[in-house]
Amino acid sequence: MRSLVLFVLVAVTIPLLSFKQDTTEPIQLNFETYFKGKPDENSPYFALTAMTWKYSYESTVYRNRVVINLKNEVSVDKSRSWVKWDKLRNEDTKASLLHHEQGHVNIHYILLIESDRVLKNRNYSVKNYKAQISDLANQISKYYDTMQRNYDEETEHGSNHKMQARWDKIIDDKIAEAKAAALADSGK
Repeated sequence: MRSLVLFVLVAVTIPLLSFKQDTTEPIQLNFETYFKGKPDENSPYFALTAMTWKYSYESTVYRNRVVINLKNEVSVDKSRSWVKWDKLRNEDTKASLLHHEQGHVNIHYILLIESDRVLKNRNYSVKNYKAQISDLANQISKYYDTMQRNYDEETEHGSNHKMQARWDKIIDDKIAEAKAAALADSGK
């Protein structure tokens, strides 16, 4: 048996997320629990959340086929995640920022579901499965990093409420799609 661990640290600027994730539902954020770090006063953003995606696997070869036992999780480093409390002058601003951050959490939750499904349901070459798994994980990571950046840019970090509502729908739809795909794959 061989095992491999990959850590992908994603620091996404501005209102982001915080959590240690399971696969049932995304965590519901609150600032008091998840944003414990010291704010970067030079940053133009109101918050930063340091997210981590971690996967590891054990592999066996059976009848010339690679079988992997995958462990997959996402988390937030609370000590590196911060919020500028002085910028949250009223409850509406605070709620809007937290809502935007929840969107980041939900995108990371989609990463968790999809990476679990995709990495488990591939046929890997016995000769180079480690490289194949690593390449696939890197592709997944890049895809969701891009999605996080697009989310921030298009919503203007949550300040464009029309685009925020559009992204809320996109994210909800993608969660539903990811769950349906995972359910369909589990029935194979």
